[in-house]
Amino acid sequence: MTRAVQPAIAAIATAPGRGGVGVVRISGSDVAPFAQAIIGRVPVPRHATFCRFLDGDGEPIDEGIALYFTAPNSFTGEAVLELQGHGGPVVLDLILRRCLELGARPAEPGEFSRRAFLNGKLDLAQAEAIADLIDAASTEAARSAVRSLGGAFSARIGELVEALIRLRTLVEATLDFPEEEVDFLRQADAFGRLDAIDASLAAVRAQAKQGALLREGLTVVLIGQPNVGKSSLLNRLAGFEAAIVTDVAGTTRDTVREAIQIQGVPLHVVDTAGLRETDDAVERLGIARTWAAVDRADVALLLVDAAHGIGEHERAILDRLPDIARLTIHNKIDVGAEPSRAAGNDVWLSAKTGAGIELLRDKLLEIAGWQSAGEGTFMARARHLDALGRSAAHLAAAREAASQLELFAEELRLAQLALSEITGEFTADDLLGEIFASFCIGK
Repeated sequence: MTRAVQPAIAAIATAPGRGGVGVVRISGSDVAPFAQAIIGRVPVPRHATFCRFLDGDGEPIDEGIALYFTAPNSFTGEAVLELQGHGGPVVLDLILRRCLELGARPAEPGEFSRRAFLNGKLDLAQAEAIADLIDAASTEAARSAVRSLGGAFSARIGELVEALIRLRTLVEATLDFPEEEVDFLRQADAFGRLDAIDASLAAVRAQAKQGALLREGLTVVLIGQPNVGKSSLLNRLAGFEAAIVTDVAGTTRDTVREAIQIQGVPLHVVDTAGLRETDDAVERLGIARTWAAVDRADVALLLVDAAHGIGEHERAILDRLPDIARLTIHNKIDVGAEPSRAAGNDVWLSAKTGAGIELLRDKLLEIAGWQSAGEGTFMARARHLDALGRSAAHLAAAREAASQLELFAEELRLAQLALSEITGEFTADDLLGEIFASFCIGK
């Protein structure tokens, strides 16, 4: 098969700013001319070569290590030249500028990874795992991304696709024998195979939901009247003074956001202005932002003073909440010497002393549907969950249409097609552009 000629692309592959080492990466069908022009020779493939990097006049820009990879034995599947020099922004910019002078064009975000995908070095789920590994907000998220990058998620999807192909082959073979089709399918245990695929798909969906939770986390908004302890609770959850706490009602005028983790699950906790009637223009603006934060949240924590519980004002707040999970937090139990406890959607705690905080953490994990991360957890995205859900729906439709063989076979085909979108076997070009556009430049 003839490999298409690809123009060379170049980018700084290390993070912006100063560092001990910086990397400029070039990838294309032929990067030997770049090596010849910049370092005066073509390095031995896959060997580190110490050299000087030269400008157009032959003057040294920097010195460092050159690594040369021939196609297809590289990350992108193309010829790749990596120039590893000192990590100063000016030096790296000079090296990159030299590459562009020689005919390379600036790489777009994620273009190296996109070429790796198009050249069969990675499937789409593995390519996405690169960005997820870079963006991982916890140890568990990083480990799950590594498993996806290593192909764990793709392997599970591949097993499901293979099982569907075998079942489809069996079903479609019976289309030529309509008089015997039902007996033939029963003898071949077609419906038992469908049950097994269903069970495997359910297990993969459960693992993917855990992976998506590790990636996305939950947005938790703290609401309630002024001075019920919202800022104190944010500080207690964060483990430091993230928000100003005073005895003056209305101290918090704007939303304060803090990222925390509970058992590796990222939570984006938003402290908000107290909800009350006010003539203060600034406070009214803060209250409007509170409701805007509620509209974007996954969970609302309504804080009330444990001494008086839910009153008319709190009920009005609850009635206005959108359809999201909610917990009522009875704060300041230390004032009345009440015990910490949890019942249903209510938690009694003290943000001041920390009593009952673990009960709240457990409730948040319960709302998230979190189970302790195991070795089988892999990173997943919303589009993966959508594809898995559509595949499950088609399998359910196939079961309903079992007496109509043509419909049964078609639903199995659609289930397989949905799964194949995950690894990129069937993926629209505009979706690919959207996915890779979210990557870093240089990856």
